[in-house]
Amino acid sequence: MSRIGYIHSTESFGSVDGPGIRFLIFMQGCRMRCRYCHNPDTWKLGSDACGTTATVDELLNKAERYRSYWGPDGGITVSGGEALLQIDFLIDLFEEAHRRGINTCLDTAAQPFTREEPFFGKFERLMQSTDLVLLDIKHIDSEKHRWLTGHGNEHILDCARYLSDINKPVWIRHVLVPGITTDEEQLTQLRHTIDTLQNVQKVEVLPYHTLGTFKWEQLGIDYTLKDVAPPTAEQIAKAREILIK
Repeated sequence: MSRIGYIHSTESFGSVDGPGIRFLIFMQGCRMRCRYCHNPDTWKLGSDACGTTATVDELLNKAERYRSYWGPDGGITVSGGEALLQIDFLIDLFEEAHRRGINTCLDTAAQPFTREEPFFGKFERLMQSTDLVLLDIKHIDSEKHRWLTGHGNEHILDCARYLSDINKPVWIRHVLVPGITTDEEQLTQLRHTIDTLQNVQKVEVLPYHTLGTFKWEQLGIDYTLKDVAPPTAEQIAKAREILIK
């Protein structure tokens, strides 16, 4: 019997979530409560959440309708929410994708990561059918990370070390929020951490935006960053100068 996944939505022609043109699958469920989250409607996991359910074959059959557009580098990217909360479904999805010759990319904040079982054994298996990890590091300081997301960053940085140990290709992503993640000392510390990793192919600076604030209003959740403006061109340039070498 096919395992069912809780899916928020899909997009057919993603061009910024991994190499090439990609079919994007957004999963339901996330434990973090990032103050700038643009998809708070993905937080819930279960039958009462927004979105729908799907089997592996249903998702991949839908994705393959667009395969001719992917080129040599494209494929599927699974994001969230936090996809690792549905790791059993994710394993089935990526293993079947590989059987079909489809490139797989996981976009994750890695907060659920642990070296304890049964999760770690499942994660090891998942990595065998994962071609690229987009790893979101929200803040390098754990206490500030906790203020920003509701959780510390210890599990996330441990995941980064593990991915380096197994030499899994990784792109690091960092959201630039004025007054919160624009501090040059913090950015330099993040750069030093990245320098200890052997597998980072790319670092992406993602400028903070307010395009998802209407969802907070619709859900009746207080948006605490309403007075924060997107970063200036100078702030973006300085962050990229520090992080991207």
